[in-house]
Amino acid sequence: YAYSDNGKEFKGTDGHAFIKTCRQHDIGQKFTRVNRPQTNGKAERVIRTLMDMWHSKIHFKDCADRHIQLLRFINFYNTVKPHKSLNNATPYEILTAYFNQPICKQL
Repeated sequence: YAYSDNGKEFKGTDGHAFIKTCRQHDIGQKFTRVNRPQTNGKAERVIRTLMDMWHSKIHFKDCADRHIQLLRFINFYNTVKPHKSLNNATPYEILTAYFNQPICKQL
């Protein structure tokens, strides 16, 4: 399921793109308690990091440039930047190590 806050982008009308996509792929939705961002702490932390490291530091020429810079930042965040919560590994390193294990260890 998709776990999100109660923002209109996640809890809008049936015609909203996010809701349509969830339904098309048979993905259920669960929501945090209203006005309790700490119940979705990991997502809130990623958003804060995104704003601190990327959005507030770069001046974009236009919307297309912002999109390109966002994709570059996501790549950096997942493949280059060490994460303290992952013992200074990157998410890419953790996933690569996990999927390179014999299947018996994954279960």
